[in-house]
Amino acid sequence: MDYVKIIDTLPQEGMLANIERIQACPGGAPHNCLVDIARFDTGIPLFAMGLVGNDETGRCIVDAFTSNGIDTSLISRTDKALTSYTDVMTVRSNGKRTFFHYRGANQFFDASYFEHIGIDARIFHLGYLLLLDALDAPDAEFGTKAARVLHGLQENGYETSVDVVSEDSTRYTDLVVPCLRYVDYFTINEVEAERIAAIPIRRDGAIDAGHLRRAAETIMSFGINKQLVIHFPEGGIAMTAKGEYCYVPSIPVRPEDIKGTVGAGDAFCAGILYGVHEHLPVEDMLKTAHASAHFNLKDPTSTGGAVSMTAIGDLLSH
Repeated sequence: MDYVKIIDTLPQEGMLANIERIQACPGGAPHNCLVDIARFDTGIPLFAMGLVGNDETGRCIVDAFTSNGIDTSLISRTDKALTSYTDVMTVRSNGKRTFFHYRGANQFFDASYFEHIGIDARIFHLGYLLLLDALDAPDAEFGTKAARVLHGLQENGYETSVDVVSEDSTRYTDLVVPCLRYVDYFTINEVEAERIAAIPIRRDGAIDAGHLRRAAETIMSFGINKQLVIHFPEGGIAMTAKGEYCYVPSIPVRPEDIKGTVGAGDAFCAGILYGVHEHLPVEDMLKTAHASAHFNLKDPTSTGGAVSMTAIGDLLSH
C-alpha cells in the first residue's frame, strides 16, 4: 500500500515539513504494472501474485486487483506480518518523491509460492529485487533464490521480466547480477543502471550518451536474453540481444501539470510489457512506454493517471 503524502518541502534531518494531503492507494511494481495494463483496455489476461498480511490493507489490495478484472488466485495471505506499505513523500512544487518502506509480509515471499503456478500466461514480471528478503537470499547454485525461481519460470515456458528498486547501496552486484542470465526483459532507470554497470551515466546533471551505451552493453553482457530498457526523464533506450539500439525522447509535460511521479517508472514498464506482448517494433514500444508515463505524471497516485491504449494512440498521433 502506498500512502502518498503531499508535502511543502523535503526537510533537512531534524527539521519540520507540512503534510498538505494524504491519499492511500495500492502500489508497487506488481499492482502498478497490472492495473496500468488493465486500463489500456486491450483484453490481455492479467494475473496477480504475491503475499499480503491477513489484514484490512491486504484485503483492500486484493479488491483493487479484482475491480480491475485481474485474477487474484495466486495472492496468498500470512499472519507473520502486516501487509507491506510505503510512505511516499511527494514535494508539491516539483512532484519529486522520497520513499520510506516497510517490508512486512513481502519478506516472507519465498520460492515455495512458485511451485505450482499453472496459469496460462506468457510473461512473468517480478518486482522488486532488493526488497524481497527470502528471494534475495543466497543460493549455492544460482547465486540467489530469485535467480533459481527465474530459471524455473523459464524452464516452465514463461518469459521473465524483472524490476529493481533505486537504493543507495552496493547490493546490486550480489543480488541483481546473478538473476540477469535468467531474465528476458529488464526495464530499469538510469540510477539503477549506473549501480549495476558501475558506469556513471549522468555527468554534470546531463545524460552522457556514450556512457549510457557502455552501461547498456555491460548490463547486457551479464546474460539478459532478449531486451534491456533504460529510462530517464529525458528519454529511454532499448538494446536487444539481436544488436538493436534505439533511443526515443520522452514526451514533454508542462511542470504545472505534474501532480506526482510515484508510479511513473511502473507506467513506463507497463508500456514496455504491453509492447513485448504485442510484438511492437522497439521504437514503437518505447513511444508507448513514454506515453503511459506521460499520463501517470498528471495524477499524484501510482495508477490514477492510467488511460486506455486509444488515448495513448491519440497522444502519439499528434
